Amino acid sequence: MVAAIFWDMDGTMVDSEPLWSIATYEMSERLGRRLSPEERARTVGGCFANTLEICARYAGYELKDEDYAIQHDLLFDRMRELFRDELSPQPGIRELLADLRSHGIPLFVTTNTERELADSSIAAVGTHFFDGSVTGDEVPRPKPAPDMYRRAAELAGAEPGECLVFEDSTSGMRAAVEAGCRVIGVPSEPGQDMPEGVVSLRDLRLSDGCPEEQAGTFVGVSASDVQRWWEHL
Repeated sequence: MVAAIFWDMDGTMVDSEPLWSIATYEMSERLGRRLSPEERARTVGGCFANTLEICARYAGYELKDEDYAIQHDLLFDRMRELFRDELSPQPGIRELLADLRSHGIPLFVTTNTERELADSSIAAVGTHFFDGSVTGDEVPRPKPAPDMYRRAAELAGAEPGECLVFEDSTSGMRAAVEAGCRVIGVPSEPGQDMPEGVVSLRDLRLSDGCPEEQAGTFVGVSASDVQRWWEHL
């Protein structure tokens, strides 16, 4: 059996990337120039500092030390507002988590989102499903560094190679691969870059005969499906 499963949050378990887009575009406009969709895509799965620096560089704005705290507070206040009104779990995710729990598989959240926002996202899915969580402000280096996944493996009492990861962002997939985990990618965009060693959820489901319209979702996925995939990754 898989020793533990690590779940990315934004874009993987909750449909929050559109909400992050709203707040990120607003921050880029405050700095003087709205991000292009291509530049916005480079912020997906990254930490706040990385996102701020991408926005500032695109706007030609030279960041001052105080900008990090000011923009952080503005962004996170906006995200709390958006989460309160619009955050929802991805279709099928609660049913899958409940089935995995019934089989005694330890589940952990691994998200670059900082703790002050992450807890509300976890609650939107169901805190009771998880044995623990690791957030971006609780490790020396957030994704794309492998620290978060190595820490989660420690919490699970397992080696990274005994653990499975579900991730939507390319940076998160790379982090999990570098940590030594096995990875199922849940890409949020068609044609998204998939690092070597990552298998896509869509491909796994299509090979099982899943209808095309459900192949990229968790609808109908069971614990036995996940265990079977794990054995062949």
